[in-house]
Amino acid sequence: MLRSGLYLGVFYAFYLLVMRRTTFFRFNRLALLLGSALCALLPLLRVRSAPLVAAAGPLSIIGTGNTAPAETATSFSWSALLLALYIAGACAVAGHTFISAMLLHRKVASGTKTRIQGFKTVILADDIPSFTFGKTIFIGRRDLEENPAIFAHETQHVTCLHYLDLFLFRAVQILWWWNPLVWIARTELGLLHEYEADEGVIQKGIDATQYQLLLVRKAVGEQRFSLSSGFQHAQLKNRIEMMLKPTTCGRMRLAYLALIPVLAVLVYACNSPKKNKAAAPAEAEEIAAPAPEAETYQVTVTDEPVPFDIIEVKPGFNGGDANEFAKWVNAHLNYPDAAKKAGVQGRVLLQFTVNADGSMSDVKVLKGVSPELDEESVRIVSSCPVKWTPGMQDGKPVPVTFNFPIVYQLK
Repeated sequence: MLRSGLYLGVFYAFYLLVMRRTTFFRFNRLALLLGSALCALLPLLRVRSAPLVAAAGPLSIIGTGNTAPAETATSFSWSALLLALYIAGACAVAGHTFISAMLLHRKVASGTKTRIQGFKTVILADDIPSFTFGKTIFIGRRDLEENPAIFAHETQHVTCLHYLDLFLFRAVQILWWWNPLVWIARTELGLLHEYEADEGVIQKGIDATQYQLLLVRKAVGEQRFSLSSGFQHAQLKNRIEMMLKPTTCGRMRLAYLALIPVLAVLVYACNSPKKNKAAAPAEAEEIAAPAPEAETYQVTVTDEPVPFDIIEVKPGFNGGDANEFAKWVNAHLNYPDAAKKAGVQGRVLLQFTVNADGSMSDVKVLKGVSPELDEESVRIVSSCPVKWTPGMQDGKPVPVTFNFPIVYQLK
């Protein structure tokens, strides 16, 4: 969403700076709509990735008995907050759209429905600005009788299918409501509709000067419905200037081609290389736990496993401490080919028990990443042929539980 918002911002900024004052009304309409769709889809394009490399040793960390609670502890999630804010904004824009549609429905019910020159028309008794919604023209009875140019203007909105532009662009506003340039572009799209409708009216033979004077006389109030196209418009000065403006040179349309290298550079810059996640070799590290106070634990020798962080004499492996086991895992672990090809990486947290006789049992996954990585982690730990030196409590060997993380990372 952020990347597409950036592409949309650059595209709309280009339009405002370069193409806004041209007389290519229909061409600019299509450019705004197609450009918006393209910018929305560009983030799906992957333009660069790095080749996968063979896996090296994984980073294996020996955890203490209090590692598991840290894994499951809840913490404040900024991503969840941002997602909630995004959804709230999108719902607000969608709700505004729904309210606009309901207001229009009430206007339909309050007016007289008829057909004039083949166009669906609702004649309103209220002296309100005329507008169109979909294929329906809403016009006051006085304007219909006294100002035929107003009705001609509204027919242009219907003939040019401006309502489709508004519906499609409302989807853009709902999805990218947080981008201010989206709202500015929506205003510019409405201006293009007015320019095109004004041009169509003048081409029908209506006197341009009289039509401009009519615009000035009717320029009161404000646009009432966000999904409609109206005869009155806040940008009256721009409309009159555009009617008087000479036709822009056709070659100016090629200016849009300048966007191609700009967007290409942006897409390349925003698509970081797909990281190869081959596990990097690293020495095992023992995570130290805070020493418990004497009165906190009262451990007696039983058949129940004792947590690693409170055992009196910690188990040893292969003549060394628990870090030697991490080194053994580093040397024997294989990165599953399926996970490498899929670019899967992450931290698998295992738990196992070192029994009183030094054997290992009860190997299980506390927190997994994928079936392939989970299975490989359990396999390598379960297949260890070397017995441990058992942990000791009150001078007697006891079973000890380990939480053992294995980090898979491709590079």
